[in-house]
Amino acid sequence: MSIVKYVAVVMVITVLGSARAQPEAKFNCTTTNTTCRALIDYRNPNGTTLSYIQTLFDVKQLIDILGANNLPSNTTGNYSVGPNKAMKVPFPCKCNNGTGVSDHVPVYTIKAGDTLDNIATTIFAGLVKYPQIQEANNISDANTILVGDKLWIPLPCSCDEVGGVSVVHYGHLVELGNSVEGIAEEYGTTQQILLTLNGITDPKSLQAGQLLDVPLKACSSNVKNNSLDYPFLVANATYIYTANNCIKCMCDSTNNFKLECEASSEFKPTNWSICPSTQCSSNVFIGNITAKDSCNQTICDYAGYTSNNISTILETHSTCAAAPNGSAPNGSLPNGSGPSSGATKSTLQGWVWSNLFSVIYFILFSIYLV
Repeated sequence: MSIVKYVAVVMVITVLGSARAQPEAKFNCTTTNTTCRALIDYRNPNGTTLSYIQTLFDVKQLIDILGANNLPSNTTGNYSVGPNKAMKVPFPCKCNNGTGVSDHVPVYTIKAGDTLDNIATTIFAGLVKYPQIQEANNISDANTILVGDKLWIPLPCSCDEVGGVSVVHYGHLVELGNSVEGIAEEYGTTQQILLTLNGITDPKSLQAGQLLDVPLKACSSNVKNNSLDYPFLVANATYIYTANNCIKCMCDSTNNFKLECEASSEFKPTNWSICPSTQCSSNVFIGNITAKDSCNQTICDYAGYTSNNISTILETHSTCAAAPNGSAPNGSLPNGSGPSSGATKSTLQGWVWSNLFSVIYFILFSIYLV
């Protein structure tokens, strides 16, 4: 075997070994009997299609996966996903007894040759461990499963607020070379928040294959608590179709994290023959701006839906991106130092040490002259 091939094999074994060695991922969720929308990474080592992912995870509509990954809404299920490419999968999360798991989805049908370990490790790419599947399905003997039986795969998740802010919890699969600081910077949070959420005491202990609870900042909305889609949380850089596909809502940090919604006729409505009115007032509909100045605009906004109608509200909100005093800049979550908070200190210390000799020399030379 050549040296290059040997090194490649060792690297693959190391990565797979790290993934298999990871403990069961359990995300804290302290709010009892709460449900929400969560996200989790899925990586297929051989590559796959969006249709396969939709079927495997029991995602109701392909558009839900497209929105979670910010793919164009006309993308088809035949879209090819490359080997080990991470795709965010949306699913309903339910919290109970201090932890969160997927709300009885996905459901997997046992096939010939399947084992619980194979289902957990290979088919669901290590997102769960086989004892978790065994416990969730009340299986007394892990070696005795029957072809055709259905298994609930309990994916880890959470619905908790973080620092008093509503977020979308994202189960992020750590890749080789990732760091806690790098992940925090990429997803607009802080290293300290990630360490606290995941019970990590040493950031250097992060391993490839580890499932990390990452809180994604969500856009603020006017959705009422009696709406069928409440709590309506749309994570940054994603979009969601709601109100039986009649409304499309997008979250974008460039809009000061204010949810942008519009009426949509792109897809056939579900549960309705036609979409109800989305009118705020005469000739003003969802997404229409009625007044605007340099830092404020009044817009007809989405406020939720019931079995009979879609609610709207006229709202004036700020369009200026200046962060208020004491808040975290750039949309990062509160409570904890952001990635830049230590950089200034490190830079100053580096300058002092790198110029220490020059400073001492200058002082001694001045004394000599005196």
